[in-house]
Amino acid sequence: MNLQVDGKAAFAYTAAHALDPKKPAMVFIHGAGLDHSSFGLQSRYFGYHGWNVLALDLPGHGRSEGPAIASIAGMADWLFRGLDFLEIERASLVGHSMGALVALEAAQRHGARVARVACLGVAYPMKVSEAFLGAAQRNDHAAYDMETIWGHAPQVPLGGNPNPGMWMYGDMLARLRRLAPGVLYNDLKACDEYRSDFSGVRCPVLLVLGRRDMMTPPRGAAALQKMPSATTVLVELSGHSLMAEAPDATLDALIGFFAAGG
Repeated sequence: MNLQVDGKAAFAYTAAHALDPKKPAMVFIHGAGLDHSSFGLQSRYFGYHGWNVLALDLPGHGRSEGPAIASIAGMADWLFRGLDFLEIERASLVGHSMGALVALEAAQRHGARVARVACLGVAYPMKVSEAFLGAAQRNDHAAYDMETIWGHAPQVPLGGNPNPGMWMYGDMLARLRRLAPGVLYNDLKACDEYRSDFSGVRCPVLLVLGRRDMMTPPRGAAALQKMPSATTVLVELSGHSLMAEAPDATLDALIGFFAAGG
């Protein structure tokens, strides 16, 4: 689906379904340097099971016009301007990594418009190493390698993809190579600088964490787990890229969480 936000073209995958005002809405928000295709299985499932699905490309990513937005708060506000364009008053949010911070900030800033939040591969604070930031700032391909290698559990290079014939490293590298210069650095810097006390987050929150995650290890979510509304699902055989490394376990966690909300 093509839409206009702030006078610029934006894109959202809708699982090939027109929006139905009678259905609840679920918005998927991708991680740093990625796009809507990160949520292929998960967004398609909910789109075929009673939900209006919007897997968004944030500005400067995928099919959405740039420039990229420099802060997590700015991305959260942009998300709701997109929902305003589509006349969607309230939605549930699913975010991965940077997208999880955007989802939490959206619930912090626009609580009445957020029903539930699911965060995949999240930590707080989400600190980024100087080496990673520096490589991204220089537009050095090493930054793509860092995100790809650290973004998957060690078994991935050894035929770990649950989809036969597919290569997770190659898939992520292809997404990253499509980025305009500076976009990955923009995203990583936004994650590194983001701070919140989450006091305004009132809705139920699900944290789906990969046991083998090297980028946002489960211990990094300790502050989020203290939120009264938070529950945690730990996926044993996954790293940071839960949607690709453990697609069924991740989908099962989301189905259970959103079913509990009616």
